[in-house]
Amino acid sequence: MNILKNIFTDKFNKYFFLYLFRVLIGFAVGFSLMEAYPAHGLFWTLLSIILVISPEEKDTPRLTIERVISNLIGAASGLVVMFIDIQYIAKVISGIVLAVVICKLFNLMNVVRSSVVALLIILIEHSDSLLSPFERFLSVALGCVIGLAITLLTGWIVKSIWRKK
Repeated sequence: MNILKNIFTDKFNKYFFLYLFRVLIGFAVGFSLMEAYPAHGLFWTLLSIILVISPEEKDTPRLTIERVISNLIGAASGLVVMFIDIQYIAKVISGIVLAVVICKLFNLMNVVRSSVVALLIILIEHSDSLLSPFERFLSVALGCVIGLAITLLTGWIVKSIWRKK
């Protein structure tokens, strides 16, 4: 019985519940935006919110900020290569290389996956209009800001509560 109790308290500690709380808030905010504005493709906002919220127990604000920067690097890389007159697959590969190189230059390799995902969000084949990638960029950026705000706000609230104990 003690073994189960130790496993439960070691694995499901306060940081686990804090991450779960942040993700649920992020989902609620992102989903509410999607429902309120269905014509604006805010699924990408929801996805970005979830991507930038860090599950790490230590340095959560720093890691979240790094994920935001990484997402913006990926999204910007997607916009840059979108205008190069080459085949679609070459655009995606060029964008991935560009995003990964920029992340390496800024020592963001621990969050580079977020950059590649953001790049793919921008470059996903779309036929709606030439503005779609820009709308997706704004959607990703909005998700990054919301995810960062959730992380910082809940961190501030939780620290205040934990200090009082």
